[in-house]
Amino acid sequence: MKAPVDTRLRWLRARVAFLAFLLLSGGVLVARRAYELQVEHDDTLREMAEDQYLKNVHLSPKRGTIYDRNGAPLAVSVGVESVYANPRVMRRAQVPVDRAARDVAVTLGVDFETMRKRFAQDRAFVWIKRQVTPSEANAVRKLGIKGIELTHEAKRFYPNRELASHVIGMTNIDGKGLEGVERSLDERLTGATHTIPAIRDNRGQIVFSEKLLDDRTALGDDVILTLDKTLQSVTERELELGVRTFEAQAGSVVMIDPSNGEVLALANFPTFNPNDPSHFSAAARRNRAVTDRYEPGSTLKPFTVAAAIDRRTIRSDQAIDCGDGQMQVAEYTIHDTHHWSVLTPAQVLAQSSNIGAAKIGATLGREGLYRALRNFGFGEKTGVLLPGETAGILRHYRRWYEMDAATIAFGQGMSVNTLQLAVATAAIANGGRLLHPVLVKRLNLPDGGTELVDPPETRHRVVGGGTARLVTDMLTAVTSSNGTGSEAAVDGFLVAGKTGTAQKHDYIGGGYADGKWVSSFVGYLPAEKPRLVIAVMIDEPTIAHYGGSVAGPVFRRIAEASLRHLGVAPRHAPDLRRTKLTRSRPATEHAKAAPTTEGPVVTESAPVGVGRTVVPSFEGMTLRAALAAARARGLEPSVDGSGVARAQQPAAGAVVDAGTRVRIRFEPPHDVAGDVHGVDVSGGTAAMASSTGGVAP
Repeated sequence: MKAPVDTRLRWLRARVAFLAFLLLSGGVLVARRAYELQVEHDDTLREMAEDQYLKNVHLSPKRGTIYDRNGAPLAVSVGVESVYANPRVMRRAQVPVDRAARDVAVTLGVDFETMRKRFAQDRAFVWIKRQVTPSEANAVRKLGIKGIELTHEAKRFYPNRELASHVIGMTNIDGKGLEGVERSLDERLTGATHTIPAIRDNRGQIVFSEKLLDDRTALGDDVILTLDKTLQSVTERELELGVRTFEAQAGSVVMIDPSNGEVLALANFPTFNPNDPSHFSAAARRNRAVTDRYEPGSTLKPFTVAAAIDRRTIRSDQAIDCGDGQMQVAEYTIHDTHHWSVLTPAQVLAQSSNIGAAKIGATLGREGLYRALRNFGFGEKTGVLLPGETAGILRHYRRWYEMDAATIAFGQGMSVNTLQLAVATAAIANGGRLLHPVLVKRLNLPDGGTELVDPPETRHRVVGGGTARLVTDMLTAVTSSNGTGSEAAVDGFLVAGKTGTAQKHDYIGGGYADGKWVSSFVGYLPAEKPRLVIAVMIDEPTIAHYGGSVAGPVFRRIAEASLRHLGVAPRHAPDLRRTKLTRSRPATEHAKAAPTTEGPVVTESAPVGVGRTVVPSFEGMTLRAALAAARARGLEPSVDGSGVARAQQPAAGAVVDAGTRVRIRFEPPHDVAGDVHGVDVSGGTAAMASSTGGVAP
């Protein structure tokens, strides 16, 4: 009986030993594997773990704000909600596609068929409607449809609506700059996209990231413009008034500080609201001040005169033979409207003589005139930080015909934009330095620093300081009572400027378009120490077309309001003859001044009935005074000609209904027609009268 027991014990011990061996071997293998995992392959395992609970988040920065020079916000980013759908969630929740599409279409005003197709897709994300209103967002929440959610986005908002819209520009729905500074500085406004680590839960949702708490990791640069919001508003208001008063197609104005080239205002009309650009035409969104080119006409004459004086090809007191109003060039004859025999350079500018300008330009020679105008920046871009700028047209002198050498001297056969004209004029105003136009004062960085991306810069000297002062003195005569720019004069300030009246090209039929004009005025003030350069262009006015009568008043009104805003005091008391009087007899007696207009003076009046008014006498009034007088009586003025009023219909004293159209005919009191370039093709096949005009061979 003892042997079987021993045998069983031996087998039991053997099995225990074998099991112990297996356990020991397993332990050794586990220890070996643990060593491999924890020591030899720890980096690999750590990466695998991080892949499971960490997620790299691409953080798009908040777009920077655009401010005016005084810190007024012009473009900001605001938080809005957008609606999206997860069709897979909708399918798992067995949401009826047709019903959901119908409810969403009614709630958000979107297309039913489009929604139905999107909800039927096998996708995890589709947009329904972006950047919805708060009421729309609340309505979507009330629907309570599984798989339809809201998310937060940033939307660009322009708090001043149309103000400076062509300078600021706009973005698309994704925040990408499309026009204006929004486009030219898009990368700086957007900032860099950051990739940061975040912890996520078992559903893949982000639960924590330290860097998400740091707002500075998600900010673009702020842009501080040189624009002054108040000056911009004044400029836009007066430009619109000018365009509407003369029933023009469009217009543009540029205002520059001539001391440093800073653009204080840049306006176009028509304009647009960047908050809702789809409701405005492409023409309204066009930044005409930099993209549109036109022949400058007589506004170019100061640069011809300045170049000739600076290069000493003429003297400032030299007598220029104007040929009694005729000048032969090859087979063509250039005519001035008045038969001037001899004029000084100052008189050439004041009376806007084309022949005088052509004679002065001839003293420079073709190459000299070409290089002088290039020196003033014509024929090349100014380099302003705005997209779409045109360089204008100034052909190389080797490509000029014989007639071009004469006509280019008075602004015909070349083209400019309004900004170019303002920048070139600033070079005379500041003593001869051609400046780079500055639009951005600085960038404010998220870390509190600043950066200059558009610093003031003198490109080169165009004329000497003495020449600039001489030409400035000459240009003040333009705005005197006997000059073509008298309507641009500002009470209490000396204004230096030049008028221009240019016939437009007919790009279909060739030559120049009959009855289509560009009226312009460019000037600066105070002339003795200029603070502002203002260039005004009115495109296709129909009521009148002379630059002095159309663009001059726009310049004056902008200048008056701007100088008040800047606190620039007049050098003497205002001329009372320009003051609007509510009681004519006491006011004139107090001022010891007699009425300046001709015709009967109404001293008494009787009631004419509700809705009726008495037509005043416009005889002898300037265009500005006549328009003001007509509107003060509730009349609708219709203007023919330019200068001073000589005839009217209905007659003075007539009692008419308020709102009646009154026609007023004006005639020049002096030579303003020289401002319009007149070129007759004597013995040829065509005749033309324009300030930039074309010459038919």
